[in-house]
Formats: sequence, structure tokens, C-alpha cells
Amino acid sequence: MKTYSAKPADVTRKWYVIDASEAPLGRIATRVATLLTGKEKPMFTKHIDTGDFVIVINTAKTIVTGKKPTDKIYYRHSNYPGGLTELSFNEVMAKDPTKAIFQAVRGMLPVNKLRDERLKRLKIYAGSEHNHNAQQPETLILKGKK
Repeated sequence: MKTYSAKPADVTRKWYVIDASEAPLGRIATRVATLLTGKEKPMFTKHIDTGDFVIVINTAKTIVTGKKPTDKIYYRHSNYPGGLTELSFNEVMAKDPTKAIFQAVRGMLPVNKLRDERLKRLKIYAGSEHNHNAQQPETLILKGKK
């Protein structure tokens, strides 16, 4: 029996819609990362990008559990001395609600040459409207705590 290796021409990509108000941030991010990498597909190959397109809507209504709204901290650095900036989850959501989902998914993707291409297939919207109806996306329902 020979080992199957997917070729870039063999990859067919589907479109999925996920509502961020249905489940906690971590559950959404893990499901999105799995779809972007294509790991649920039987043709998955590590060095070929076999993932799908993912649209995340309602990120302004993202849910986190426990004390995370105040205790979860996002860091960034300006590369100058003393340039460390800290923002809590609530501050990030007030400034840009799509950033929390993007950072969570980016952190769950493997760090290699394929990560940037996978992130380009992630479409994130703060509201419930998106402009990808022509691609006929399939709605995924995530069950979780509210």
C-alpha cells in the first residue's frame, strides 16, 4: 500500500460560517484552526495547504468565561525600551472586536510557511453581515456555554 500525498491541484476548498456568539472564544478558535489547516479531511498532508475558508461573524458578542474579561491580557511591544503595551480583553473588544478571534486562531496555527496563507482564508466580521453569500458558505453550529 502506498502513502497518499495531496497535491495542490487536488485541493477543493469549502466555505464555512461560524457565529462567535454561540460558544466561548477558545472553542471557536480551535474549530477555526482545525478548518483552516484541513486536519479533518482525509487528504490532509502536512506540507500542503488543504484547509478551507472560514467566516466568523458576530465577534462583537464573543463570550469568555470566568474572570477573563478583566484578567486576560494582550501584550505588544514597540521594540523600543519601555515599549510594552498591555490591554485587557475588554479593552481589546472595545477597540477592535475582530482582534481577539484573530489572535486566538493565529496562536493555534502551526508556525511555518503555510500560516500566513491560512490566515488569509480567515474572514472576521464584528456584525452578523458578511459579503460572501456568492460562495454559498455552510453554517457550522458550535455548542458551548453561554
